[in-house]
Amino acid sequence: MITHLKISNYALIEQLEIDFISGFITITGETGAGKSILMGALSLILGQRADTSVLLKKDQKCIVEGQFLVNERFRYFFDKNDLDFDKETLIRREILPGGKSRAFINDTPVNLGQLKEIGSQMVDIHSQHQNLRLNDHIYQLNVIDYVADNGDKLKAYSEVYGNYLSKRSEINEMREEFERIRGELEFYRYQFEELERAQLDAGEKDELESEVNQLEHAEDIKFSLVQSADKLTGERQVLEVLNETLQLQRKIRDMFPPARGFTERLESAYIELKDLANEMGAAAERLEYDPDKLQEKKERIDLIYSLLQKHKASDVGELIELRDQLNEKITAFTFSDETIKRLEDEASDLFDDLKNRASELHKARKKSGLHVEKEISHQLKQLGIPNATFVVRIESKNDPDINGADNIRFLFSANKQSVVEDISKVASGGEISRLMLCIKSLLSDYKGLPTLIFDEIDAGVSGETAEKMGSIMKEMSAGRQVIAITHLPQVASQGDEHFLVFKEDEAHSTVTRIRKLNHEERVVEIAKLLSGEKITDAAISNARELLRIS
Repeated sequence: MITHLKISNYALIEQLEIDFISGFITITGETGAGKSILMGALSLILGQRADTSVLLKKDQKCIVEGQFLVNERFRYFFDKNDLDFDKETLIRREILPGGKSRAFINDTPVNLGQLKEIGSQMVDIHSQHQNLRLNDHIYQLNVIDYVADNGDKLKAYSEVYGNYLSKRSEINEMREEFERIRGELEFYRYQFEELERAQLDAGEKDELESEVNQLEHAEDIKFSLVQSADKLTGERQVLEVLNETLQLQRKIRDMFPPARGFTERLESAYIELKDLANEMGAAAERLEYDPDKLQEKKERIDLIYSLLQKHKASDVGELIELRDQLNEKITAFTFSDETIKRLEDEASDLFDDLKNRASELHKARKKSGLHVEKEISHQLKQLGIPNATFVVRIESKNDPDINGADNIRFLFSANKQSVVEDISKVASGGEISRLMLCIKSLLSDYKGLPTLIFDEIDAGVSGETAEKMGSIMKEMSAGRQVIAITHLPQVASQGDEHFLVFKEDEAHSTVTRIRKLNHEERVVEIAKLLSGEKITDAAISNARELLRIS
């Protein structure tokens, strides 16, 4: 629950601090005093977006801080987001003059998504415009699922539904691909066979070009090899001179120690050069100018370059990759019927699983719907609609969607002789307010939210009905915090604490303030709600009576 709220430089609020207790808290104030502004500021620390239009003084930042008491149920959120867990958690939101926004949980920076996540688990703010959600069939479905505790079932169902859609998408894409291939199959086969016949090798082109270069210059290469070998081995050539030098060093090696090293090096050089001369001679003997072989290699290179240009490939590797892709397409098309059949069988199995899970949801929703009908019909009678009929109509549909295979409609009638209809068609504003309170009351235990805030949910009602609505909200506050913004004395008088929101004129501006009322101040405020600005003795007496009863 929220224990402390501090607001500065927000709309008409210059500086404001409030402490809250657990239980039922009521807030009153004249129209336009700033009650909704208070809720707007609170929404900021719950993750709502904002801009500089909320700044009272445009050159200063807005700060909203909320102190919350949280229990062990929230530890998972803190651990998941790498935040320090503290049962007294401080959430702060800052709107800077430049338009940037910053958010903090226990002084650690967080993003709006994280604020929304924790905020949705701590506080539920119900404003008047949310009554429209009562006509939304998805909201109605969510109510039934909350009461049915269908969370795990829905998660499992959604996973299967996603897999089913993915499988259907895969089948459709494959059908489209096969149809496209069908029209181009002969062309694909022609291209594949051409590349297959080429018997391509990734490193072949460089090797061929080297061979062609060698064949084209075979005579020059052979002449150089023969001459080089002759220079080494001919009369008075390198090896003969080297051998004579070696003999000279051998004669002096016993007399001159350095000559031993010279001898070893000369022997090594002699052996290496002799081997080199033999290898060059052998290479020269093997090398011959072969015009037929040269022509064959050139034709092979021409083929490769022709294929590279034709397929706009940068190297032979890309041609090989293209060949393999064409082969895969041709093979896939050849076995397309079997592939489609296999995927259709997999999709069918997923759909059967989906229908079974949808059936489980349907059974749980039917049971939940009967409970919701009973509870809300009972509360509506207590709220001054004695002939109220509330029906949860659940109809199965042929094609499951993300929410299952059920259409859910909330139907209502306030009179005996009337047929139940969609709420939007037959319910008045006051009846919608009462219906929404009944639903919120029902959901409060299932959702387990620590704080519920009602912004004039009692609009359109009065008298005994207003008193009963106040009683329901007070009952809801057992074990949690319920805050009600109201204009009704029957509701305001039932609060464990009562706050007054009011405007105050300063030298150059008007600001919104809030204060907690003591007992006598509550008497006066409730008397105003009863009789207006001119407070009568009767109003004072009635106010005291309301507070005494509450």
